[in-house]
Amino acid sequence: MCVRTILRTDPEELADQGLPQIVGRAMVRFMETPDNAENAPESAGEHTGIAAQDWSQASADPQYRAAVVDLLGALAYGELAAFERLAEDAKLAPTLDDKAELAKMAAAEFQHFQQLRDRLAAIDTEPTGAMEPFAAALDEFHRQTAPSDWLEGLVKAYVGDSIASDFYREVAVRLDSDTRALVLGVLDDTGHASFAVEKVRAAIEAEPRVGGRLALWARRLMGEALSQAQRVVADRDALSTMLVGGVADGFDLAEVGKMFSRITEAHTKRMAALGLAA
Repeated sequence: MCVRTILRTDPEELADQGLPQIVGRAMVRFMETPDNAENAPESAGEHTGIAAQDWSQASADPQYRAAVVDLLGALAYGELAAFERLAEDAKLAPTLDDKAELAKMAAAEFQHFQQLRDRLAAIDTEPTGAMEPFAAALDEFHRQTAPSDWLEGLVKAYVGDSIASDFYREVAVRLDSDTRALVLGVLDDTGHASFAVEKVRAAIEAEPRVGGRLALWARRLMGEALSQAQRVVADRDALSTMLVGGVADGFDLAEVGKMFSRITEAHTKRMAALGLAA
């Protein structure tokens, strides 16, 4: 089965065949944890092809330019959605200190959004137009995975968002140097990782049965993230072409498998950090 076919195959059918599913960043942000450093693709010193060029060189290829516009549009809307969601989640926070912590993280997400919006404008692309194709899918994902309480919100930000962000970090290695630096910069941790781990583990220690509920919630988040992201990528020709090797030294089928092995391993480690079963 070719990678393009994988992009357009039903997620359940893919699972039955033991094949990886394509994740997009529609869901938001990357939270730096020790497992990311171990599982991240090699990115230093040996760039070739598009990855060895800067934006002025790489953007001469209209297909690559279109793929980057899609990528930045998805990321920008994701960061805006993250800002809105964290601000909303702050209402569920049990203490004023927790509210303030989430407000600080929300502000960092908005700064990331501004960076992406400004970059789109700098490459002569209307930011709203670049984001619009991804708004419906992202909004639907967040509608389907709205947390019912404070702890579910923390797990969603820490586990759910990280799945997509791991994928974008993998893709970033193949981008031109200017775009790669921007993407990796907006995937930086806003402080949510250690905060979420501390709060969730403390809650489970105080009430062990909470762990079972949150483990089920995290598994649901993973499934929804994979399904939504697969559809987003498959519906955008420029993005899917980049992934299958049409531009920017994309992945072949063997690389896709290795990539998803790394993403799955990172997810398992995050669950363990929270004290949850994957």
